[in-house]
Amino acid sequence: MPLREPVAVAGPSSRSVQGRAIRSWVYSAPSAPSTRSGQAEERTVLFLGGIHGDEPAGVPLCQALRGYLARHPEALAARRVVVAAAVNPDGLTARTRTNARGVDVNRNFAARNRTNGRRHGPRALSEPETRFVAELIRRFRPAAIVTIHQAATCVDHDGPALALARAMSRACGLPVRKLGAYPGSLGSYAGVDLGIPVITLELTAAASRRDEAALWGKYGRALLVAIRLTGVD
Repeated sequence: MPLREPVAVAGPSSRSVQGRAIRSWVYSAPSAPSTRSGQAEERTVLFLGGIHGDEPAGVPLCQALRGYLARHPEALAARRVVVAAAVNPDGLTARTRTNARGVDVNRNFAARNRTNGRRHGPRALSEPETRFVAELIRRFRPAAIVTIHQAATCVDHDGPALALARAMSRACGLPVRKLGAYPGSLGSYAGVDLGIPVITLELTAAASRRDEAALWGKYGRALLVAIRLTGVD
Protein backbone atom coordinates (compact mmCIF):
# COMPACT_ATOMS: atom_id res chain seq x y z
CA MET A 1 0.00 0.00 0.00
CA PRO A 2 1.35 3.51 -0.77
CA LEU A 3 2.48 5.48 2.25
CA ARG A 4 0.17 8.35 3.11
CA GLU A 5 2.12 10.04 5.89
CA PRO A 6 3.70 13.46 5.23
CA VAL A 7 7.32 12.92 4.21
CA ALA A 8 8.69 16.42 3.54
CA VAL A 9 10.32 18.82 5.96
CA ALA A 10 12.21 22.03 5.37
CA GLY A 11 15.93 21.39 5.23
CA PRO A 12 18.89 23.72 5.73
CA SER A 13 18.65 27.15 4.13
CA SER A 14 21.00 30.03 3.42
CA ARG A 15 21.21 33.36 1.59
CA SER A 16 22.85 34.25 -1.68
CA VAL A 17 25.28 37.12 -2.18
CA GLN A 18 22.34 39.44 -2.81
CA GLY A 19 20.31 38.04 0.04
CA ARG A 20 17.96 35.75 -1.84
CA ALA A 21 16.85 32.61 -0.04
CA ILE A 22 18.49 29.28 -0.91
CA ARG A 23 16.31 26.45 0.36
CA SER A 24 16.34 22.70 0.61
CA TRP A 25 13.72 20.08 1.37
CA VAL A 26 14.20 16.67 2.96
CA TYR A 27 11.99 13.69 2.06
CA SER A 28 12.09 10.61 4.26
CA ALA A 29 9.78 7.63 4.17
CA PRO A 30 8.43 6.69 7.62
CA SER A 31 9.93 3.25 7.12
CA ALA A 32 13.43 4.62 6.39
CA PRO A 33 16.20 3.59 8.81
CA SER A 34 16.90 5.94 11.67
CA THR A 35 19.38 8.66 10.80
CA ARG A 36 21.06 8.17 14.19
CA SER A 37 21.98 4.63 13.27
CA GLY A 38 23.95 5.81 10.26
CA GLN A 39 21.99 3.53 7.91
CA ALA A 40 19.88 6.30 6.38
CA GLU A 41 23.00 8.34 5.66
CA GLU A 42 24.18 5.52 3.40
CA ARG A 43 20.96 5.84 1.41
CA THR A 44 20.63 9.59 1.03
CA VAL A 45 20.40 11.06 -2.46
CA LEU A 46 21.10 14.77 -2.95
CA PHE A 47 19.54 16.55 -5.97
CA LEU A 48 20.76 20.01 -6.98
CA GLY A 49 19.41 22.42 -9.59
CA GLY A 50 20.27 25.92 -10.76
CA ILE A 51 23.96 26.01 -9.86
CA HIS A 52 24.58 27.86 -13.12
CA GLY A 53 22.05 30.64 -13.59
CA ASP A 54 22.02 30.34 -17.38
CA GLU A 55 21.08 26.65 -17.11
CA PRO A 56 17.64 27.04 -15.54
CA ALA A 57 15.89 23.80 -16.52
CA GLY A 58 17.13 22.01 -13.42
CA VAL A 59 14.94 24.21 -11.23
CA PRO A 60 11.52 23.08 -12.54
CA LEU A 61 12.80 19.51 -12.88
CA CYS A 62 13.75 19.49 -9.19
CA GLN A 63 10.38 21.03 -8.35
CA ALA A 64 8.69 18.29 -10.34
CA LEU A 65 10.62 15.72 -8.32
CA ARG A 66 9.39 17.36 -5.12
CA GLY A 67 5.82 17.20 -6.32
CA TYR A 68 6.13 13.57 -7.35
CA LEU A 69 7.56 12.52 -3.99
CA ALA A 70 4.80 14.38 -2.17
CA ARG A 71 2.20 12.43 -4.16
CA HIS A 72 4.10 9.12 -4.22
CA PRO A 73 6.08 8.73 -0.99
CA GLU A 74 6.44 5.04 -1.76
CA ALA A 75 8.96 6.10 -4.44
CA LEU A 76 11.40 6.90 -1.68
CA ALA A 77 11.91 3.16 -1.23
CA ALA A 78 13.38 3.60 2.27
CA ARG A 79 15.71 6.31 1.02
CA ARG A 80 16.15 9.87 2.17
CA VAL A 81 16.07 12.49 -0.59
CA VAL A 82 17.38 16.04 -0.21
CA VAL A 83 16.41 18.55 -2.91
CA ALA A 84 17.88 22.03 -3.41
CA ALA A 85 16.16 23.27 -6.56
CA ALA A 86 17.77 26.71 -7.02
CA VAL A 87 21.29 26.86 -5.61
CA ASN A 88 22.27 30.10 -7.39
CA PRO A 89 19.20 32.35 -7.22
CA ASP A 90 21.11 35.53 -8.09
CA GLY A 91 22.48 33.97 -11.26
CA LEU A 92 19.07 32.54 -12.14
CA THR A 93 17.50 35.98 -11.74
CA ALA A 94 20.19 37.64 -13.87
CA ARG A 95 20.44 34.67 -16.28
CA THR A 96 24.18 34.50 -15.77
CA ARG A 97 26.35 31.43 -15.27
CA THR A 98 28.00 32.97 -12.23
CA ASN A 99 26.71 34.33 -8.95
CA ALA A 100 26.35 38.05 -8.21
CA ARG A 101 30.11 38.39 -7.61
CA GLY A 102 30.99 36.88 -10.96
CA VAL A 103 32.18 33.60 -9.43
CA ASP A 104 31.29 30.24 -10.94
CA VAL A 105 29.73 28.42 -7.99
CA ASN A 106 30.73 25.09 -9.57
CA ARG A 107 34.44 26.03 -9.53
CA ASN A 108 34.52 27.19 -5.92
CA PHE A 109 34.52 23.89 -4.02
CA ALA A 110 37.43 22.80 -1.82
CA ALA A 111 38.65 20.23 -4.33
CA ARG A 112 42.29 19.29 -4.47
CA ASN A 113 42.47 20.43 -8.09
CA ARG A 114 40.90 23.88 -7.59
CA THR A 115 42.60 27.12 -8.62
CA ASN A 116 42.04 30.59 -7.21
CA GLY A 117 41.04 33.41 -9.51
CA ARG A 118 38.37 35.92 -10.44
CA ARG A 119 36.01 33.33 -11.92
CA HIS A 120 36.82 30.57 -9.43
CA GLY A 121 36.81 32.76 -6.33
CA PRO A 122 39.70 34.07 -4.23
CA ARG A 123 39.67 30.91 -2.11
CA ALA A 124 37.73 27.69 -1.74
CA LEU A 125 34.17 28.14 -0.43
CA SER A 126 34.38 31.92 -0.68
CA GLU A 127 30.80 32.02 -2.00
CA PRO A 128 27.69 31.46 0.14
CA GLU A 129 26.07 29.34 -2.56
CA THR A 130 29.00 26.92 -2.60
CA ARG A 131 29.15 26.80 1.20
CA PHE A 132 25.46 25.90 1.22
CA VAL A 133 26.04 22.84 -0.98
CA ALA A 134 29.13 21.85 1.00
CA GLU A 135 27.07 22.03 4.20
CA LEU A 136 24.39 19.78 2.71
CA ILE A 137 27.09 17.23 1.89
CA ARG A 138 28.61 17.50 5.36
CA ARG A 139 25.29 17.22 7.16
CA PHE A 140 23.57 14.51 5.13
CA ARG A 141 26.57 12.51 3.88
CA PRO A 142 24.82 11.52 0.64
CA ALA A 143 25.49 8.18 -0.96
CA ALA A 144 24.90 9.79 -4.36
CA ILE A 145 24.55 13.29 -5.79
CA VAL A 146 22.63 14.27 -8.91
CA THR A 147 23.25 17.81 -10.16
CA ILE A 148 21.26 19.08 -13.14
CA HIS A 149 22.92 21.24 -15.79
CA GLN A 150 22.68 22.16 -19.47
CA ALA A 151 23.46 21.79 -22.32
CA ALA A 152 26.04 19.07 -22.99
CA THR A 153 23.18 16.60 -23.56
CA CYS A 154 24.61 13.62 -21.70
CA VAL A 155 24.87 11.82 -18.39
CA ASP A 156 28.27 12.79 -17.00
CA HIS A 157 29.74 11.05 -13.96
CA ASP A 158 32.50 11.50 -11.39
CA GLY A 159 33.64 9.16 -8.67
CA PRO A 160 32.26 5.60 -8.56
CA ALA A 161 29.16 6.49 -10.58
CA LEU A 162 29.48 4.72 -13.93
CA ALA A 163 26.86 2.04 -13.20
CA LEU A 164 24.39 4.68 -12.00
CA ALA A 165 25.14 6.83 -15.06
CA ARG A 166 24.37 3.92 -17.36
CA ALA A 167 21.10 3.16 -15.59
CA MET A 168 20.00 6.79 -15.73
CA SER A 169 21.00 6.94 -19.39
CA ARG A 170 18.74 4.00 -20.16
CA ALA A 171 15.89 5.74 -18.35
CA CYS A 172 16.09 9.07 -20.20
CA GLY A 173 17.90 8.40 -23.47
CA LEU A 174 20.84 10.76 -22.89
CA PRO A 175 24.21 9.15 -23.69
CA VAL A 176 26.82 8.50 -21.03
CA ARG A 177 29.84 10.77 -21.47
CA LYS A 178 32.80 11.49 -19.20
CA LEU A 179 33.41 15.24 -19.42
CA GLY A 180 36.22 15.34 -16.86
CA ALA A 181 36.56 16.65 -13.33
CA TYR A 182 36.95 20.41 -13.74
CA PRO A 183 39.04 22.41 -11.22
CA GLY A 184 37.07 23.16 -8.07
CA SER A 185 33.90 21.53 -9.37
CA LEU A 186 31.39 19.51 -7.40
CA GLY A 187 32.44 16.45 -9.39
CA SER A 188 36.07 16.98 -8.39
CA TYR A 189 35.29 17.66 -4.73
CA ALA A 190 32.53 15.16 -3.98
CA GLY A 191 33.18 12.59 -6.71
CA VAL A 192 36.97 12.40 -6.96
CA ASP A 193 38.10 13.60 -3.53
CA LEU A 194 35.30 12.25 -1.32
CA GLY A 195 34.44 9.18 -3.40
CA ILE A 196 30.72 9.94 -3.64
CA PRO A 197 29.02 8.92 -6.89
CA VAL A 198 28.22 12.21 -8.66
CA ILE A 199 25.96 12.37 -11.70
CA THR A 200 25.82 15.56 -13.74
CA LEU A 201 22.63 15.28 -15.74
CA GLU A 202 23.28 17.54 -18.73
CA LEU A 203 19.95 18.39 -20.33
CA THR A 204 19.51 19.88 -23.78
CA ALA A 205 19.50 23.63 -24.42
CA ALA A 206 15.86 23.28 -25.50
CA ALA A 207 14.96 21.98 -22.04
CA SER A 208 14.74 25.61 -20.89
CA ARG A 209 11.61 25.95 -23.02
CA ARG A 210 9.88 22.93 -21.48
CA ASP A 211 7.50 23.31 -18.58
CA GLU A 212 7.66 21.30 -15.37
CA ALA A 213 5.36 18.54 -16.62
CA ALA A 214 7.26 18.11 -19.88
CA LEU A 215 10.61 17.98 -18.11
CA TRP A 216 9.30 15.36 -15.72
CA GLY A 217 7.91 13.32 -18.58
CA LYS A 218 11.30 13.31 -20.29
CA TYR A 219 13.70 12.99 -17.36
CA GLY A 220 11.68 12.08 -14.28
CA ARG A 221 12.24 8.34 -14.60
CA ALA A 222 16.01 8.90 -14.54
CA LEU A 223 15.72 10.76 -11.23
CA LEU A 224 13.63 7.96 -9.76
CA VAL A 225 16.24 5.44 -10.94
CA ALA A 226 18.86 7.41 -9.01
CA ILE A 227 16.77 7.10 -5.86
CA ARG A 228 16.03 3.42 -6.34
CA LEU A 229 19.60 2.39 -7.07
CA THR A 230 21.35 4.43 -4.38
CA GLY A 231 22.78 2.15 -1.74
CA VAL A 232 22.28 -0.95 -3.87
CA ASP A 233 25.45 -2.97 -4.37
